[in-house]
Amino acid sequence: MCHCPVLGIFLHSVSVTSTVKCWVSLTICVGAVWVIVTAWCENYVSMSESIDLTGDGGVIKTILRHAKPDAAGPTENLPLVDVHYEGVLAETGEVFDTTHEDNSIFSFEVGTGAVIKAWDVALKTMKVGEIARLTCKPEYAYGSAGSPPDIPPDATLIFEVELIACRPRKGSSLDSVSDERARLEELKKQREMAAAVKEEEKKKREEAKAAAAARVQAKLSGKKGPGKGKGKAK
Repeated sequence: MCHCPVLGIFLHSVSVTSTVKCWVSLTICVGAVWVIVTAWCENYVSMSESIDLTGDGGVIKTILRHAKPDAAGPTENLPLVDVHYEGVLAETGEVFDTTHEDNSIFSFEVGTGAVIKAWDVALKTMKVGEIARLTCKPEYAYGSAGSPPDIPPDATLIFEVELIACRPRKGSSLDSVSDERARLEELKKQREMAAAVKEEEKKKREEAKAAAAARVQAKLSGKKGPGKGKGKAK
């Protein structure tokens, strides 16, 4: 006879055969084990993709999209980076800054203090094409002062950052400068085209919705019609 501690008391009070008890118990136990294993795996994957870049939890990086294996990253010869990003307040989820609205590109030199400490730390670990979520504690962002009016004091910030390109400083004699600029310009055109297509699709959806509403209104007007003895010409 098969026993399962999860349903032992319940099944003891139910008049069923020992075979049914065994199968029901086995099914429930297997299901419970599956749920536990699935939850553990999901937690393991999530933990394995999150990296504590500073060792004190100050900057946590989670890779959302991996770069190609041969992709370049910031170096002494390629210290200038171009990124797309969106920043939100961890406490409220409110977006305080983004390049996505106008499809712009933000550029800066890594390691010079031109941006918050968390970005200098994180961008050094990224490759072109990579998208990462950066959770930044206040001491690696704007600290106790904040950045009024958008960022309050002691705010934890979350950024989603895409590394678009790495470039040499102006005046560099690297042969890759012109190629990189051409590639970046092509990428910008592609993004602009994608934005235009998206806007056109939105416009078509709105027009279709308006046309459907008009058809419904026309049907309703047709159904109403003049009642008996009403609306007749004198």
